[in-house]
Amino acid sequence: MGRFLLGMDGGGSNARARLADDTGRRLGEGTGGPANVGNDLEGAIVALEAAASEALSAAGLSRQDRSNIVAVIGAAGVGHPLVAAKLAAAPFGFHSFRVVTDAEIALEGAFAGGDGAILIVGTGSQGYGRVGERRVRFGGWGPALSDGGSGAVIGQRAVRRALEAHEGLAAASPLTVAILDRLGGTAAALSATGKTARPADWAALAPLVFRYADAGDPVAETLLATATMEIEALIGRLAAEGVGRIALMGGLAASYRPRLSPRLTLLLAEPLGDALEGALGLAGKDAGP
Repeated sequence: MGRFLLGMDGGGSNARARLADDTGRRLGEGTGGPANVGNDLEGAIVALEAAASEALSAAGLSRQDRSNIVAVIGAAGVGHPLVAAKLAAAPFGFHSFRVVTDAEIALEGAFAGGDGAILIVGTGSQGYGRVGERRVRFGGWGPALSDGGSGAVIGQRAVRRALEAHEGLAAASPLTVAILDRLGGTAAALSATGKTARPADWAALAPLVFRYADAGDPVAETLLATATMEIEALIGRLAAEGVGRIALMGGLAASYRPRLSPRLTLLLAEPLGDALEGALGLAGKDAGP
């Protein structure tokens, strides 16, 4: 019997897994909670384990079948070698198990090993591309210092703006009122959120900002004007490195696409597959003929 292939994607908002046979036929999928290993390694391992278990269960496989699985996990936060090593040592029980970045599996899925770049816009944001043997990367260093246009950055800025409006330091709007109400209704409640929120928590507010912007809310429109410029800067930087086609991916991709300058949308290409397909493709290469 051939090996089973398991592709896994550990993102800031959730973990996903897809199981296939050695011909690439899909057998089952699963999901888990937030899985940014750079922020919470133990929590990410739990989430990835949950996603893998659900995928195996959907395919009618048991834990004993893990010894016949070739797995590739692409995860946010594994750019740090020590973090990657710790994740690779997790006791998933697979026949073989390789850890790469979430950007690598997204790129593999988008262009099936060919040249191009992906711009992931979800909880975080990152531009990552391949031009021949060269790799280029911009962003993806975490929302505290990077990840412009991401859900986490938009959400955090929106809460800051809501606090300013609540204290009379800036104009209020329906968006600032909605965020204040959602997070407890007081400055102290917003402060408590700021001290405990994870990137996924901030990113959960981003759809609210897009919704209010579409309704003409001036604060939401200003927040998204800044965020859109940050996404356009990433596209422009990738193009400057010689990337000829860019796939816009991630949970906020569809929301950004109509907001981009027409001259930049000419560079956008539809991805051939998603990040899980990329992880499965790399797993297939690891499994060999």
